[in-house]
Amino acid sequence: MGDVNDPLASFAALRTAEGHGLLDAVRDVEPSQELAVATRLRREHPAELVSAALAQARLRQRAVAKFGAADAARMYFTPNGVEQSTRTSVATHRARRLQDLGVRSLADLCCGIGGDAIALARAGIAVLAVDRDPLTCAVARANAEALGLADLIEVREADVTEVDTSPYDAVFVDPARRGGRGRIFDPEAYSPPLSWAVETARKAPLAALKIAPGVPHDAVPGEAEAEWISDGGDVKEAVLWFGTDAPGSHRATLLPAGDTLASPLATMLPDPDVRPVGRFLYEPDGAVIRAHLVAEVAARVRGGLIDETIAYVTSDDVVATPYAVAYEITDQLPFNVKKLKALLRERGVGVLTVKKRGSAVEPEELRRKVKPQGPGSATVFLTRVGGAPTMLVGRPVG
Repeated sequence: MGDVNDPLASFAALRTAEGHGLLDAVRDVEPSQELAVATRLRREHPAELVSAALAQARLRQRAVAKFGAADAARMYFTPNGVEQSTRTSVATHRARRLQDLGVRSLADLCCGIGGDAIALARAGIAVLAVDRDPLTCAVARANAEALGLADLIEVREADVTEVDTSPYDAVFVDPARRGGRGRIFDPEAYSPPLSWAVETARKAPLAALKIAPGVPHDAVPGEAEAEWISDGGDVKEAVLWFGTDAPGSHRATLLPAGDTLASPLATMLPDPDVRPVGRFLYEPDGAVIRAHLVAEVAARVRGGLIDETIAYVTSDDVVATPYAVAYEITDQLPFNVKKLKALLRERGVGVLTVKKRGSAVEPEELRRKVKPQGPGSATVFLTRVGGAPTMLVGRPVG
């Protein structure tokens, strides 16, 4: 197998006929079976190769959530690659938008294991995928080959700050946002820093910069279109777009449906008024909240806020909107666990969903204290109403 301390040699061994055979043999091995399977396979194969195959099988199993079972079973991963890759639904959305903007060639800087490059190539875009780590580049190259996209993806091992992007229609930058101590929150501590990525984007006809969804709004350049993307209700990332026809605007995109709510900063609505809790409570999607577009949702449902610091919208009307989940409120209580327990017992509530905003109480802690029992179901919101700790009880509309 070569030098077992050389990750490139170890990865190359996985791509041999023997390595492929081992990967097929361990594809569906459960963690509890690994020791027995490894012991058996080491009788006929090098121990280091068996260990590498089992490790790759674990990574492939983890990658299913992001890449789907079919692609994950053929692709190769590193631990950081699985952790930091864009999930396919988000990468596909971004690739389709670039395709609609007329992009035919793109420089993918900080490409990682190639997840975004794959989505771009499937949209018919020729990609230069750049990363400075030799193993990461080898994995990205192997993934392009495994998925039949090698003709559209050129992988180059290089420092992204030294790459000439002028021949390409667009630039995509996904700076590393994790370090030795975990997630990095300061955009200037990204690798490369956000300021470098912004300057690179400004030089390109079109550009997209992937950043953390919690980026401070004052870090967003005034000429950029900022898009926050959620998938299945979970906020996944933010993208700064340069060269589009909507500079200086905020956008919330909700996948998988693709509904988009957008507003130029200059015409964004002011914060809604605070009003008493009405018959319905609306929980805006996380991307809407991150994009500061809660006021647009409130206007659509003819409502206001329950508290000036809480992103719950209340209304007396039920209005269908993809940008918020509606609940019919049946009870409003001051925060009091005993009163809530008595109410739930009276209603026969055994299935209790607990949501919170503006409360220090953990949902599991509350659930243990009230001990819900019975055939009914309810949702309780731990929040503030007009500054006061409050419990709102209700059920989803429809």
